[in-house]
Amino acid sequence: MEWDLTELTEQARRAARELCEAAALRPGDLLVVGCSSSEVTGHAIGSFSSTQVADALFEGIFPVLSKQGVYLAAQCCEHLNRALIVEEEAARAHRLEVVNAVPQPKAGGAFATAAYREFSRPVAVERVQAQAGMDIGDTLIGMHLQPVAVPVRLSLRAIGQANLVCARTRPRYIGGERAHYDPALG
Repeated sequence: MEWDLTELTEQARRAARELCEAAALRPGDLLVVGCSSSEVTGHAIGSFSSTQVADALFEGIFPVLSKQGVYLAAQCCEHLNRALIVEEEAARAHRLEVVNAVPQPKAGGAFATAAYREFSRPVAVERVQAQAGMDIGDTLIGMHLQPVAVPVRLSLRAIGQANLVCARTRPRYIGGERAHYDPALG
């Protein structure tokens, strides 16, 4: 089946814009994206990797984040223990330990491979604590979000045939019944 790559790019772009706005992301923040190109094309996760689909989604997401100064963390699949591909600059800024892994479409995932190919200075890291996340195709990104994740409902519920689930994070509320909180923090 042929996929309209232009439409997939536009869906990804729209989702990235809506999530950045809903999460009130600031320059220097991290947004983790887990993506199954297999799920996008209606196949079971990990069974039908497509570099063309991954490239189309990357083309939609990355420019939106770059324009806002938000770092993309592209989650690899379980074959690389869900490591993430980030720009070296992001790893330095967030004090992330670099590990040695280069994703491939069938060992790391097509989306992480696209990020590795397109980033200026890509590196792999084992974990991040991102301020927001986009899960395209039920890839389980929760481990890479800050501790208090809040679901974000976008106008899109899917990209291609893949479920789209997004989240933002907020600081923990601490204190008791007499505590007051700053609504600007989430």
